[in-house]
Amino acid sequence: MKSVLLVDDDNAVLLGLGVRLKSMGYTVYTAKDAISAVATVVKSKPDVVVLDISLPAGDGFLVSSRLQNLVGSAATPVIFMTASENPHLRERAKQLGAAFFNKPFEATALADAIEAAACPGDAWGSTH
Repeated sequence: MKSVLLVDDDNAVLLGLGVRLKSMGYTVYTAKDAISAVATVVKSKPDVVVLDISLPAGDGFLVSSRLQNLVGSAATPVIFMTASENPHLRERAKQLGAAFFNKPFEATALADAIEAAACPGDAWGSTH
């Protein structure tokens, strides 16, 4: 079974997206800040990480950087999301090779991006 870590300090985002991903067959882990995000990746080893950029205890880019330096998580795909309209954030995510979504986002589009990141060779959408 594929797994995803959702990192956001907004309970509504964690709950809504978590329910959708569980219905798609994912194991869903959650974290509300940068420190617990890194700890959860180390412990749970998710297939993909969805990171809010604005987080307590460090931003999503800091978390991504830390993950890149950890053995076992350097290749874990990251998807960034934010409510900020700052165009530099999208560019920074692009430079890191990560998908980027502005809040509010279309849940189906984000779920599709998670699916593509978690199952990169699975173009036909087989079950997990």
